[in-house]
Amino acid sequence: MPSAEKISITMTGDMLRTIRDSVEAGEYASTSEALRDAVRVWQRQRLEDAERLAAIRARVNRSLDDPRPDLDAGEVEDRIATLAAQLTVPSRRDA
Repeated sequence: MPSAEKISITMTGDMLRTIRDSVEAGEYASTSEALRDAVRVWQRQRLEDAERLAAIRARVNRSLDDPRPDLDAGEVEDRIATLAAQLTVPSRRDA
């Protein structure tokens, strides 16, 4: 286990009450354990956010590098309308 360092933090009463309630309910052995878990969740979320952002950037870069000509607004609307029409499934009343 990596070395631990004791820190002091300030949090709202609601936050502290939530943590203490979780400890009292047996979800965690201590407030420290609950906070370590919260930091792990935060770290995982940051990593997932970074991965999503990298994927978005890659898609934008592929789009910018695409040699095909740009579409004007009318062409985009026409393509969207075509796709929407293809996705429309007739209801039983229409059949």
